[in-house]
Amino acid sequence: MFIKRLSYLLRKSFSSTPLGLYSQVTYSIQRKQVHCLKMVDSQYYLPNSISISKLDCKEAFGLLSAKEKLYAHYISRAAWYGGLVVLLQTSPESPTIYVLLQKLFRKQTQAELEKVASEAGLSPEEYQAVLVYAAGFYANMGNYKSFGDTKFIPNLPKEKLKALVWQSKAFKENPAEMESLWNSCSKLLFSLEDRQKQLGLGQDGITTYFSGNCCLEDAKLAQKFLDSQNLSAYNTRLFKREPEAGKQAYEVRLASAVKMDCVSDGEGQTRCGRYDFEDAVFNVHRGDYAPLMEKVSQNLEKAKTYASNENEVRMLEEYVKSFNFGSVDAHKEGSRFWIKDKGPIVESYIGFIESYRDPFGSRGEFEGFVAVVNKAMSARFAQLVSKAEVLLPELPWPAAFEKDHFLRPDFTSLDVLTFAGSGIPSGINIPNYDDIRQSEGFKNVSLGNVLAVGSITRKEDLTFLEEDIKDLYLKLVGPAFEVQVGLHELLGHGSGKLFVQDSKGNFNFDKGSICNPLTEQLVSSWYQEGETWDSKFSTIASSYEECRAECVGIYMCLGKEVLSIFGHEGEDAEDVLYINWLNMVRAGLLGLEFYTPESKTWRQAHMRGRFVILRVLLEAGEGLVTLKATTGADGRPDMVISLDRSKIKTVGKNAIQKFLCKLQVYKTIADVEGGRALYEGYSEVNSDGPHDFLRIRETVLLRKVARKLFVQANTVVKGESVELVEYENTAAGLVQSNTDRFQEDAEELERHLLELSSQDVSCWC
Repeated sequence: MFIKRLSYLLRKSFSSTPLGLYSQVTYSIQRKQVHCLKMVDSQYYLPNSISISKLDCKEAFGLLSAKEKLYAHYISRAAWYGGLVVLLQTSPESPTIYVLLQKLFRKQTQAELEKVASEAGLSPEEYQAVLVYAAGFYANMGNYKSFGDTKFIPNLPKEKLKALVWQSKAFKENPAEMESLWNSCSKLLFSLEDRQKQLGLGQDGITTYFSGNCCLEDAKLAQKFLDSQNLSAYNTRLFKREPEAGKQAYEVRLASAVKMDCVSDGEGQTRCGRYDFEDAVFNVHRGDYAPLMEKVSQNLEKAKTYASNENEVRMLEEYVKSFNFGSVDAHKEGSRFWIKDKGPIVESYIGFIESYRDPFGSRGEFEGFVAVVNKAMSARFAQLVSKAEVLLPELPWPAAFEKDHFLRPDFTSLDVLTFAGSGIPSGINIPNYDDIRQSEGFKNVSLGNVLAVGSITRKEDLTFLEEDIKDLYLKLVGPAFEVQVGLHELLGHGSGKLFVQDSKGNFNFDKGSICNPLTEQLVSSWYQEGETWDSKFSTIASSYEECRAECVGIYMCLGKEVLSIFGHEGEDAEDVLYINWLNMVRAGLLGLEFYTPESKTWRQAHMRGRFVILRVLLEAGEGLVTLKATTGADGRPDMVISLDRSKIKTVGKNAIQKFLCKLQVYKTIADVEGGRALYEGYSEVNSDGPHDFLRIRETVLLRKVARKLFVQANTVVKGESVELVEYENTAAGLVQSNTDRFQEDAEELERHLLELSSQDVSCWC
């Protein structure tokens, strides 16, 4: 009777969860076996209730001329083709899952497939779970979340998804092909073995930036080799091969359309070849992602015809050279022309850009965007740029640690037409090349239509805040975030100097007189020729820099002049300031979702940085920030975080001022040891001290809300014009937008993806 009662209670409990991701678990009670269904941790699936928003760019696109529309279209096509590279950069199974989903949804309408699902025994909720999984997969361009790097799996039993595939039109037309695809990916599609739960290097997780036999020491050695040859890691992957002549051998593979390692037409020299370095051999080859890079180059060539000026033409020519030959130097040259292209109506950038998902922090994920300028909002950012030279001296580090000259960047608000990659940010400061940023400049962009829908939150989803503050938060979090993004990108990423000694022994600072303000001793460390911020600080570089930029944002928003630029005066300005700081400390608490206790690693650069800021403000004491454990209305553990707004400009400012100075000094003088000790100390998540962060993390996971997905439009050439094709803001709409995207060459692309995936299958074991 007891066993029957327990079985009943367990079934009742799991039936109330979202669909219940199930695994068979055996409970042994008094030598008897009870088989019941156990729910998989909800962080590993996307709920059917996930919020999905449309990136609306219809009005902005409609205002473009016919020539501008064609320019935007072909760069968008280049970006979408290049975005498929992310599948190969994410996990071994992602390309095959993509092909399986594309064939499943392309061969029949969703209405037809929904009927098939019902006939195959899927409930409406289970079919919706299929759509949500596919939508999430397309939005992240792989089966790991771009924001957090955790794996997500379909929220229904494996047998149900298999039944749908077997009953589909795609299977009936080509059963051998579909069965082969299923057999190739279905195990990993649903697997949640410990190593497969997150991205990481070696035993810490999954990565395809490195072969499966690489460890951190291999990554460090490879970086030393690349630095010695002045080769950037941005467009590379590393494969550990069989020893050669008693030496460990490695393959450094460059992304390029050209597969031959010898000098090709249009290329001055090649960096390919065999290199002996220390006790190892490095073979530099090219041709990674070759058919996809060829598609990217072909469409950029087409875009050249519709460029508005010579800078755009030269920019595209250099990009094509970069993607054809695997040359980061050519991409840097293209980026120089991009910086010179001031105030274009159609803005874009494309390449191997952000290094967040490389476990070592040096290799770039492919992304490309096309957007249209929002003139009204851009005027505010232009005003901020005009004030930058007055505002920069207010940052809390000595003048010698700031750039010699502020190179006024373009800072525009854009409505995104296309953003291909694993995720869509709210703002961008690019290029990421230190030498260009320090001496030639950069651009800032705020993605207006992303900000407009990204900050919209349902009140019932607003966690960890006091009830009486929620209405003000919901009212002002959008405007506050707009201010933070502007300051973060322009004065955060755009500030600070790196002390460098060049190949001739010359310094870009006065080595004999400049002191480290933390020690009051002469500066004794700096960057050598070929070293970069990413290569020196490697695994913490991205998060450290995001934390520094976030600190600049909340520090500089304390000034009335800054808030006035964004149209906030008087009491309204004070409220925006308060909500910006409150949003930051709440984000720090939410950041615990992205920490893995088992490996003691962080999976998301921004959220780690925000947790660090929370730690700094908690350490400041005096009641500035408080965390209180509570019980929610549902009887489950909860938390409330509060911020004393009367102490922001005193206690809060003082704490951020001191911390920000340390961050900048360690970065400027290339003090890796000091920077690591500071940053990793504040990043530590443990149960010691006044706050049990490991237990708090459990509450954060219990209350987490799935990150919003975005539906993007497609563009189609009809005769001499370009039409915008929009989709509804649902999982079905997001899926449809992706299946429509490559209609003319779907079979060819899918074949390329499977070939690229299969050629390296032995490398991931």
